[in-house]
Amino acid sequence: MNKFIYLFVFAIFCLSCSAEAKLFNAHNFTLDNGLEVVVIPNRKAPIVKQMLWYKVGSVDEPLGKGGTAHLLEHLMFRGTKNVKGSGFNDIVALHGADVNAFTSDEVTAYYEFADISRLEVMLALEADRMAHLQIDDEAFDKERKIVFQERQQRVVNNPEARFAEIMERTLWQEHPYARPVTGTETEIMGLNKSDVEAFYNRYYTPDNAVLVLAGDIDVKTAVKLADKYFGNIKKKRAFLSSKQSYAALTDKQSYRVESHMREIKTPRLIKRYVVPSLPQDAKSAYALMVFAKYFGDGYNSFLYTDYVLSGKLISAGAAYYSLRKGPGVFDISIYPSSEQSLEEAENILNNSAKEALKELTPEILENEKQKMLSNLVYVRDNPEDAAMLAGQLLALGMKLSDVENYEENLKAVSLEDVQNTVSEMLSQSTDITGLLLPYNVKENSAEADKAAKESE
Repeated sequence: MNKFIYLFVFAIFCLSCSAEAKLFNAHNFTLDNGLEVVVIPNRKAPIVKQMLWYKVGSVDEPLGKGGTAHLLEHLMFRGTKNVKGSGFNDIVALHGADVNAFTSDEVTAYYEFADISRLEVMLALEADRMAHLQIDDEAFDKERKIVFQERQQRVVNNPEARFAEIMERTLWQEHPYARPVTGTETEIMGLNKSDVEAFYNRYYTPDNAVLVLAGDIDVKTAVKLADKYFGNIKKKRAFLSSKQSYAALTDKQSYRVESHMREIKTPRLIKRYVVPSLPQDAKSAYALMVFAKYFGDGYNSFLYTDYVLSGKLISAGAAYYSLRKGPGVFDISIYPSSEQSLEEAENILNNSAKEALKELTPEILENEKQKMLSNLVYVRDNPEDAAMLAGQLLALGMKLSDVENYEENLKAVSLEDVQNTVSEMLSQSTDITGLLLPYNVKENSAEADKAAKESE
């Protein structure tokens, strides 16, 4: 399976506790084996989204075994004791379901989207591969090559992706977030079947998973079906004591990286701040969500109206990534126009958030919050979005109330909250500045010619 990269647009829908209003009117229960099940009823169409979230990702891989979680994700489609070879995909296709999976630094998720009449088939298939995965040598070798090729296409041959990894390594240092989810080329080709089997046996267990059923289903039916297909799966081993702890970040640091690449035609400048994630600090997270919306999300944002429309920048944006157990990040990204020097562009990068904060008024703040609240209509009506949001938060260790109580918590964000949180980010957070620049062929060729002559 190609790794599904879920855009963090739904970070703006992430939430914490303490109100009565409910977003989905969802229900949850836990089987005797520890599997948490969440039911999000939506009777508007006879469809259902099934998502099985495992609370494990690249941060849980042993050092030097990067890519294990992602490779296992691929191999989950390659056969079990009961469903051989490509049988999983063949059965899903026969029933007209949409199926895929994705791996991130902290979670791995599998989903099927189908007519409600097909749900039992999907549940049976998912439960089977939770308990009975079989990896043969041929499938392992094939999928390892596919994972290697994916990395070549998406990272090695993509200058912005390569630069993103440079920034991550520099920013996170010894923290597991510094390691790429894909693993490096050397790590991928160094993996063997026993590495993946050990990872599966340790982490793919019902008490380390969350099953989300969103769509035309009621709680009573969900309880019956979840127990029927998953209830007899035993816990495999005590995995929690073996999970790696996060390396502590040092006091505030400021890093800077600069790369010149031949593929780059237009400079790109990035500023990244280490900030609290939603699980770490909900109040700060809400404030950062609202500020990110106002500051850099879309054509009405501060960055676009003040800098892009004026011709100072070609493009600009900001985003807050809150869905992590460890620290989140707040990103500012700009593409300067040809009239702007790098010095001028970097000045914009460093000062635009402070300028935006000065211009933020109570009226603007309320307008931005109303925009975010209006988007909830689409989330409520779409079982796919609902399953994604609920599953992500629960897999990160949050509660169902953290999903359901979004509206009141968002309404509670004040101008003072935003001012205090963003000011603290700008003055106290560890940060990194990245400059991805075109490769000056003429200058570098001249230097090469000079060096060649001197060596003769």
